[in-house]
Amino acid sequence: METKIYQIKGTYAADGQEHQFEKEIEAHSENFAKEKTLSLMGSKHKLKRNAVKIGEVKEKK
Repeated sequence: METKIYQIKGTYAADGQEHQFEKEIEAHSENFAKEKTLSLMGSKHKLKRNAVKIGEVKEKK
């Protein structure tokens, strides 16, 4: 399978505030890129999946 680069934008809630984020993820599909983003945000910021809202996913060309 060919890997693609996806640009993901969204928000997450932490410390009673909403923060924006933007990430570039290398993945096989859009769904896998979303899952990878949730995993990374949870790992880096100690967030639960329901605290992260993915707003936009674009395939980078």
